[in-house]
Amino acid sequence: MKRFRQPSILPGFNLTMGFSLLYLTFIFFIPVGGLLLYTSMMSWEEFWRAVSHPQVVASYKLSFGASLAGASINLVFGALVAWVLVRYSFPGKHIVDALIDLPFALPTAVAGIALVTLYSGTGWVGQYLEIWGIRVAYTQLGVVVALTYIGLPFVVRTVQPVLEDFEAELEEASAALGASRTTTILRVIFPALLPALLTGFALAFARALGEYGSVVFISGNLPYATEITPLLIVAKTEQYDYNSAAAIGTVMLLAAFVMLVVINGLQWWASRRFGH
Repeated sequence: MKRFRQPSILPGFNLTMGFSLLYLTFIFFIPVGGLLLYTSMMSWEEFWRAVSHPQVVASYKLSFGASLAGASINLVFGALVAWVLVRYSFPGKHIVDALIDLPFALPTAVAGIALVTLYSGTGWVGQYLEIWGIRVAYTQLGVVVALTYIGLPFVVRTVQPVLEDFEAELEEASAALGASRTTTILRVIFPALLPALLTGFALAFARALGEYGSVVFISGNLPYATEITPLLIVAKTEQYDYNSAAAIGTVMLLAAFVMLVVINGLQWWASRRFGH
């Protein structure tokens, strides 16, 4: 008797692939292709002059350095927050869990104003930090604080499901074999979390690299000091210097792409090395 395959609930491959390519074309390929095309129309001398200006180089250092610092901080403390939310019960746990997603819901400009209110010299937190000579608002430290704030949910929400699915029997077996708690964490738990940690780090880094709204308020936007690259790109477009804006944007695009390729390579290595 002839057997018929049960039809899938989802549309067929051709239709879904067509919609996917159409979506990616309008959302990704056209904007990125337009940027690269506009940049390719520049001569090498024009391109190099635009991307190697000392003010631009200073913004590169701040954007990439602060993004790396913020993502690294979130890598550690985001994992700790995810661990606490998964492994412990305490009053107000659901409220804390909901607050983790606040940077997703809160407009970045509002977040920037809130951070300035907290960390300025007369702010609720900043006035006490300045007693110890620590200035946050309108400094590079303020940029790191803002990028840490917006990147935390990416690490927590990436690591949290992995911890929830982690088999407690593996920890019990490790303890039964005489392993210390530190050995269990380093040899059993950490390898299982490493791919998720790298994913969260990559997402937090990429998000921080393109952040604009929350940073412009707390950074002070001082050239050569607290001016981030996205702000510089906006300034170039407002000055109708589209060539420089496109050139700087291309450098940021290529640098971010290289960083993500490296991180994805580390994820692949971790999955092959520690995967089950």
